[in-house]
Amino acid sequence: MPMLSEADKLEVQKRLADLKGQVRLVMFTQELECQYCRETRELLEDVASLSDKISLEVYNFVLDEEEVKRYGVDKIPAIVVEGERDYGIRFYGIPAGYEFAALLEDIRMVSSGESGLSQEAKDTLGGLSSLVHIQVFVTPTCPHCPRAGITAHKMALESELVRADVVEATEFPHLANRYGIYAVPKVVINETTSFEGALPEHYFLQYVLKVASGWRWWP
Repeated sequence: MPMLSEADKLEVQKRLADLKGQVRLVMFTQELECQYCRETRELLEDVASLSDKISLEVYNFVLDEEEVKRYGVDKIPAIVVEGERDYGIRFYGIPAGYEFAALLEDIRMVSSGESGLSQEAKDTLGGLSSLVHIQVFVTPTCPHCPRAGITAHKMALESELVRADVVEATEFPHLANRYGIYAVPKVVINETTSFEGALPEHYFLQYVLKVASGWRWWP
């Protein structure tokens, strides 16, 4: 069953009309035990059908152990947005509401291979020497969440040492409880540092650098 209306499809098709490079959406699912897996798959099928630059691959989270290990996914539904390589860009949970716009923006970014970050930010990220794992907790009704998620995904595109997950908080209540998610967006970096809000690029990057340099604290 299509998730997008015909009017929505026309609008999405316009937004994806000028894609440059190929984009592969890789989804992990388990239909019987995943609340929004079916809807997520149908949404991605709709998106992939609107551009010959987009392909979709679907794997079973339980049976396809090699692919699960390769992509390092640990919950479902999971979406990898992949271009010339796997940039470490992940969505966990259905990208609905405001997050659907974030998914489309990521597709455009990966297709172009250009993050849009400032040269200063690119140079800084290029100097990282340790792994950075960014988790951005969001909800579909949060208008500021896409900005935080997209900023994290831009950093992942620029550095092979950065992995950035956008996590739909209400679908993973155990994580919301673990990290004390009372407001979104909330960003957790390397399990040790967090902040709330969609910070501008420069300030977001400062948190990444402090974690990468070993300075750990909970603000």
